[in-house]
Formats: sequence, structure tokens, C-alpha cells
Amino acid sequence: MKRILIVKTTSMGDVIHALPAVQDILQHFPDAQIDWMVEESFADIPRLHPHVQQVFTVAIRRWREQLLSCESWREVRAVKRAIASHTYDAVIDVQGLIKSAWMARWARGPRYGYDKDSIREPLASRFYQYRYAISYRQHAVTRIRTLVALSLGYEVPQDLPDYGLQGGQSVATGLQVALTLPNRFWIALHATSRDSKLWPEAYWIALGQHYAALGLAMCLPWASVEEKARAERIASQVKQAKVSQAMVLPKLSLQQLAQVIPLATFAVGVDTGLSHLAAALDIPVVALYTDTDPGLTGVAGGRKAAAINLGGKQQVPDIPAVLAAIKHVIT
Repeated sequence: MKRILIVKTTSMGDVIHALPAVQDILQHFPDAQIDWMVEESFADIPRLHPHVQQVFTVAIRRWREQLLSCESWREVRAVKRAIASHTYDAVIDVQGLIKSAWMARWARGPRYGYDKDSIREPLASRFYQYRYAISYRQHAVTRIRTLVALSLGYEVPQDLPDYGLQGGQSVATGLQVALTLPNRFWIALHATSRDSKLWPEAYWIALGQHYAALGLAMCLPWASVEEKARAERIASQVKQAKVSQAMVLPKLSLQQLAQVIPLATFAVGVDTGLSHLAAALDIPVVALYTDTDPGLTGVAGGRKAAAINLGGKQQVPDIPAVLAAIKHVIT
């Protein structure tokens, strides 16, 4: 039985991109034990996968900000001891950064990664015992699946990714708030890390009213006070259509959202980790890009549901384009 450590620490979308490699490993080594090293903020992502055994959490940003704190160094030592307590057949750094390569050294076992010409921080490759040249000119999901395949000696997969997540079995499970969802709804992932990635509120309202007229409610999650206010503004305008409703969800954890999202007919989302999560949970997704290029890191659909990326740098997808893309992914 192989024991394998995946090192992929950030960010949410990038961690999700590494999940199909777990399914690939299990296809070739069904009894493999797969552990994961990840930033504490994103630890719920590998925990969603039923076959990831142990999740080691790190906190590089917090530790860096508190370098003189004894508690920070105690945490570092505790994580290092926990990781070093196992011997791995392969330690695969699919992140390819100096910090991730450095942390991969905490594990006992041969280290695998990209060569110096295949990553943004070439110095990281010096930390690996086995290095592979893998072209930048392919999607991140493909790059990661390729690296893991080469590291473990099986043929590079050519099929669509399988994220292996399980969600939506019981919306009530783990929820600490009363939640009654509409019978038919789509989910609007309107929040993102910076304002330049936002889609105009007027467009969200128009999209919500269009589907409200068809009897399909709009559900809006949020995490911050600002996001909640935006969701409430959008919902209040959509409700003026008087033919259906828009629902602002209560504040939910990532694991709780992973139970709600699969129940939606489809998702429309901006450049945010939740758009990637929706695709990983096998519902149709239309992802909207206004400030970044989705070519190599956009949402990647799985085997059961399609995903379409619209827009790009200084491009704002319009309503007709979004409606056409939704029609395409749900048919």
C-alpha cells in the first residue's frame, strides 16, 4: 500500500484543481493512503474528499506576521513532528513554490516536483529529488495530473477530471441555522477577492429577474458584511419581478455550502474559489472573468457537468452571452 503526501497549500481554486489527482491515484493504487498539506484557511477543501486521510494544516502568512511569537514556533514544530511521524512513498509538491518545496522537506520520503523551467520560482526545484518538465501551456488541472502521474509511474490521464467530492446528501447535516431552500433554484456566486473581479450588480439583477420569470429562484451566499449587503441589494430588486423569489442565504461555512451547491440547477460565479467548488461538485457552471485571464486557471468542468469561462482582462460578459452559456451547460 502506497502512502502519498500531496503538497498544495493555496489558494481555494488552486487546491480544488489538485483534487482530480487524488482520483487518478486511487484508480491506479486503490489502497493508497493519501495525505495533504494545506493552508489552514483552505483545509476544508481536501477534507471534503472522502479518500484524503490526514490533512496537515500550516499557516505561513500568520506565522510570518508573528515571527517573534513563541506560539507560532510551537505550531510549526507540532506540524513538522506530525508530518515526520509518517514515512511516505512519494511527497509530491504540486504547488511549485519555494515555501511549499521547503515545507515538503518536513516529510520523510522522496520528493517530486516540477523542474526549474516549469515553475514561477525556479529555486524551488532544488528541493526535489525528482523533477519533471511540464509545459505551462496547459490548464492547471492538467499540469497537476501530469506531475502526479509521472511521479508515480502511471500513464498521464487524457480523460476529463473527476474531483471525487461528495456534497448535497443532507442540507440539514451540520447546519446550525434553519434553512429551507426553494424547490428550484440557481446559485449566484457574486463575491470575490477584489472589486475589479466583480460583475455589475445590474447584470446580476437582470439575470435573476430573467430566471425568476421562469420559476427558478436565485440564491446568494455571502461571507462578509459587504457581501451580505450586496446580496440583499440584488435580491430586493429581483423580488420586484413578483413572479418568484431571490433568497439571501444565511452565513454558511465552506462545508455547509458544499451541501447546498449540488442542489442547484446551475451556478453562475465570478473569479472566486466557489466557482471552482461548484464545478468540482458536478453542477453546470458559467464563470465570469472581468480582470483576469481564465485560459490556464479558469473553472474546469468535471465528468458529469460542463463549465464555461466567459470574459477576461478588462472584459465584462454581457447578459446575452451569459444566457447563451447557461443554456449550453444545462442542455
